[in-house]
Formats: sequence, C-alpha cells, structure tokens
Amino acid sequence: MVSVAEMRKQNVIVPEEFAITRVMASPSRPGLAVSCKKMFSQLDGGRIGAWVDSMRASSPTRVKAAPALAPSITAASDQEYDGWVEQHPSALSNFDDVVAASKGKRVVLFLDYDGTLSPIVDDPDRAFMSDSMREAVRDAARHFPTAIVSGRCRDKVFSFVQLRELYYAGSHGMDIRGPVKATKHTKAKAKAVSFQPASEFLPMIDEVYKALVERTKSIQGSMVENNTFSLSVHFRCVEEKKWSSLAEQVRSVLKDYPKLRLTLGRKVLEIRPSIKWDKGKALEFLLESLGFAHCSNVFPIYIGDDCTDEDAFEVLRDREQGLGILVSRCAKETNASFSLREPAEVKEFLRRLVEWKKQTP
Repeated sequence: MVSVAEMRKQNVIVPEEFAITRVMASPSRPGLAVSCKKMFSQLDGGRIGAWVDSMRASSPTRVKAAPALAPSITAASDQEYDGWVEQHPSALSNFDDVVAASKGKRVVLFLDYDGTLSPIVDDPDRAFMSDSMREAVRDAARHFPTAIVSGRCRDKVFSFVQLRELYYAGSHGMDIRGPVKATKHTKAKAKAVSFQPASEFLPMIDEVYKALVERTKSIQGSMVENNTFSLSVHFRCVEEKKWSSLAEQVRSVLKDYPKLRLTLGRKVLEIRPSIKWDKGKALEFLLESLGFAHCSNVFPIYIGDDCTDEDAFEVLRDREQGLGILVSRCAKETNASFSLREPAEVKEFLRRLVEWKKQTP
C-alpha cells in the first residue's frame, strides 16, 4: 500500500488534505455546493469577481483551519456528505441494486480519466494511473464495451491508459476513435469509429493556445494545455490571490473569439468550441457506433468526477437508461444516481462488475 508520504512526493492530493467545499444555498437542496449550471452562468456574465467565485466553488482550496475549529468543520462536512449519500448511494455498498437494474441488458462502460481512473495531481502531465487500475480496466474491457471519455487530448489519454482495445473520446468527446481491430463487443450493424465534429476550429484553438501561453506566462504555477480540440488553463498551483489576474488574462484573450466558450473543471478553466457537443453527445455517438442506438436492452454506466461529466449523467437520466456514478468526497449537485468516493473505489467497482459478469449465465 502506498503511504501518504509517498503520495505527497508524487503530488497526489491525499484524503486528509481535501478541502471542505464552500457551499451556496440551493432552493432544492439547501447547503449543497453551487451547481455547475450556476458556475457556468457566472462565467457567461463576464465579471471577474464572478469568475473567481466560480473558480473557488468548482475547486475548493485546501482548508487551513485552526486546530480548535477543525473538528467542528470536519463534523459538519461529514454530516452534509452523509445526507448527500442518502440521495446518491454508494455504488459499492449498493452493488446488488446496480447489477439488478442491469439484469437482462448489455452493460457498456464509460469512464472519465482524471479523478476517476487516476488521482488528481498538481502536475497534469504526471496524472499516471496505477498498474492495478490499468489491469482492472483491461479486465472490464474483456467483458464489456469500454470507452474513456476525457477533456484531455485523445493521444495524451491513450499514453496514460495504454490499452488498444478501448474506445477513446478526447477533448470532451470532440475527438473519438475506436479500436483499430473489431472487438467481440461490436455488433454487426456497428460503424467504424472515428469522429471529429470540431475540425474546423483547429486553427483557432492553436491561435488561442499561443496567445494564452504568452498572456499567462507571468502567473506562477499556471499551465495551458492544448487538448487539440479544446484548451485547459490549469490553476491548481496558482496562489488564490492570483486567480483574478489569471481570469483577467484569459478573458482578455477570449473576448476576441466569440465562437469559443469557457467552462470549469476541478482547478481548471476549459475552453472549447461553441458547438452542441459534449460528453453526453459523445456517449450517444458511441452507443450508436456500437450498434446500440435504439436498443432497449443496453445498460450504459458512466463514471466521472467533473462538472463536464454532468452532460453524460443528464443524458442517461433523460433516456431513463443506465446510470451515472459521480466520484466525489464532498456533497455536490449532480444528475448521477450513485456515487463513489475516489479512484480506489472505482477500481473495486470495476473488479466486482467483472466478477459478477463471470458468474452470470
């Protein structure tokens, strides 16, 4: 077992260092963290103060509470999370309910990468998945059609996962590619999978990338990542007092590109084309490509930890088909039905799913 000290050396955010989330009251669920839609609407408003508020809400900083206050803060957070789990029960503790819902149906797996298959780390280039997680995903793919759906560049995600038998949807689903060889999961009416709905934006994305690198180079700790069809401005290593400066620089670039839109992830600003395409659309496209577009006997399971995964959760909810599982240690508004706390639980869930499949006639 990896020690906490070893995790810190690898820049992993260890459990006891997770922050107590800043919360905003919600009419439907008082006390829960601000919703993704609320954050995105604040970004659309254009005020820097609102941007920074959204940045805080989406990615709470580590709390350095006074020793005397820490126990009460932790207790309040635990109580809130316990109440939230009643509405979004653990997919592990309620595993029998999950598989019962899929009885007689074909399970298809969709997995986010960062924060789901790998820990969240300070350096996004070092978000490596463990060998044991890779083996769990490989085993799952032997029994179920499996896709990785990430905001990262597809090639970058593949370099982390290194499994050729999977389907990959990078850049929030704007760069989709299936296995080179047909798999046993592919139905006769399935299509060859290769899709890039935002190709015309490539020159613009490259232009904005260069501009953002230049504008943000003076802000220590910031990093701009080119995901081919989208961009990520990471601020995990930026001092919070510098967030407004970073937001101002990003806005100063984007004001000249109305065809691009800004969304928030965990300690990251995401910039992508303003087209009607997201992880939810990618999920639907992949189901169609696999030959399951109009099948009532398919059961998609989508596991993710980020605001951008909510589009996929919403699709499953609206289809009344399959289920979404949110990976989170704190209470959040979500369209997911179930929850898991961390990548380690995701790994265990995948293992149990494989064992269940092996025992199913």
